[in-house]
Amino acid sequence: MTITFIGGGNMATAIAGGQIARGRPAGDLAVVEPLEAQRAKLARRFPEMRVHASADADAVAGAEVVVLAVKPQHMREACRSIAAHIDRIGVVLSIAAGTRVRDIARWLGGCDRIVRAMPNTPALVGAGLSGLWAAPSVDARGRASAAAILEVCGEVLWVEREEALDAVTGVSGSGPAYVFYFIESLEAAARAQGFGAADARKLACATFDGAVRLALASSDPLAVLRAQVTSKGGTTERGVAALEAAGVAGAIAAAVEAATRRAAEMADLYGRDE
Repeated sequence: MTITFIGGGNMATAIAGGQIARGRPAGDLAVVEPLEAQRAKLARRFPEMRVHASADADAVAGAEVVVLAVKPQHMREACRSIAAHIDRIGVVLSIAAGTRVRDIARWLGGCDRIVRAMPNTPALVGAGLSGLWAAPSVDARGRASAAAILEVCGEVLWVEREEALDAVTGVSGSGPAYVFYFIESLEAAARAQGFGAADARKLACATFDGAVRLALASSDPLAVLRAQVTSKGGTTERGVAALEAAGVAGAIAAAVEAATRRAAEMADLYGRDE
């Protein structure tokens, strides 16, 4: 399978690196990147990968999948740059937030062989989660090809409705920021208790990492795992009570709702033809 990336930023670089690490020849990959400095950086890292300044016929020649890896505000331009060659492309995979399939299809001149994905930043270290939705015209082979591209960076989750990708954005797309916020707050609390910066960071990160590993290794509900740590009348019960009194659970739900709503707003905003 040959893959062309439109956009050579961090996410495209991570996916390309993951593909090569899994044994795909770098010559099967191409990237279109308009910035000269970034093209040079990509060429140094992946010497055998084809690097192009524009999306001409050579850039997409033989591409089974073209990955749209640009910012939402650049999606219309990126789609129109490959529209003339769309008959030579198997499937178009969008990893940009805030752009709906119907808008992508319009910018591509009517092509609806589109899979839309919402990855998150842990994909940069191979620990990501990507939500995917495929237009009805995408066959099983196209779905498998799209999933295989993202699986090198972590897990994939297919959703039944495109609208569900807004919620994926609100939960896992924006979620790493919520996690960093929590770790940052735990680190600050450790420092307030007298720990130095390095030890405070270690305490916060290792505690979070260990708890997540424990959760992944167990089939018990998260509430059961929490109860196992929370002895009646003990320190954890007092700490959890303080979190509940502060409305932390409600604040997390509000953050997810706000991010989900913003994802839908972005789709309306960037889907306009101006």
